[in-house]
Amino acid sequence: MGVVIGIDVGGSTTKVVGIAGKEICNPLFVRATDPVASLFGALGKYLYDNKIPLESVEKILLTGVGSAYITQPLYGLPTARVDEFLANGLGAQYKTQLKKLIVVSMGTGTSFVLVDGREVRHIGGIGIGGGTILGLARLLLKTQDFKQIIEMALRGSLDTIDLKIQDICNRALPGLPLSATASIFGKAEANAVPEDIAAGLVHMVLQCIGQAAVLSSLNSDIDDFVLIGNLTQVPQCAETFPILEEMFHKHFIIPEYAEYRTAIGAALSFIYQRECEEIG
Repeated sequence: MGVVIGIDVGGSTTKVVGIAGKEICNPLFVRATDPVASLFGALGKYLYDNKIPLESVEKILLTGVGSAYITQPLYGLPTARVDEFLANGLGAQYKTQLKKLIVVSMGTGTSFVLVDGREVRHIGGIGIGGGTILGLARLLLKTQDFKQIIEMALRGSLDTIDLKIQDICNRALPGLPLSATASIFGKAEANAVPEDIAAGLVHMVLQCIGQAAVLSSLNSDIDDFVLIGNLTQVPQCAETFPILEEMFHKHFIIPEYAEYRTAIGAALSFIYQRECEEIG
């Protein structure tokens, strides 16, 4: 088998992953305002950087919202389109040893995909994610530089922003420790410093995602959540999700190459002989 390439084409980013012998080869992340330009630029750079000749590419699998713009094979190579939720499921499950899990795809918004053996099924989502942080930061912090927002948040404190159980009650409630959040931004004052506001924004989004994930598993026996997508790279994940694990007795897993898992899943759809739509 040659190299199978999975490409996740977003609105402003493209991620490329090659799989040879079921091993991941040097994932690549490219930003661009045009999805088609991003796709061709990313694929060309990936092939060049990894010295992969065209004749060594067995198949190209596209997924993501930008893949809808592609109507002909890339570089004359066999090309197909894969359902994004299937790609999320296959990619998230890869090398986890889990038969049952819920994929939490953390991007501009957040989607939830149930994986149970070969079954991969979209079960819902919320319109909260990285886009929420950026939009509110534009309004409240007058910046849309995501890196700057995250760095500001690391210097901030939630003590002046979020109302905790201990602020309104002198004893823990059933299943809720005193340190649990009673109201996000419930303590914020008009003169709150930007760093604290940034910390509140990031914590709000991550906590909402985690709690929505837990709710998505109700009436099931699934306790494992695999987090994928760009937002998994935010350092605050290391603080937020362990607290939710302890509170809800669930497991949140951020796997290696978490931000590339949808592209990985696209490639795996061919390797595992799952359904896809041939292009051209």
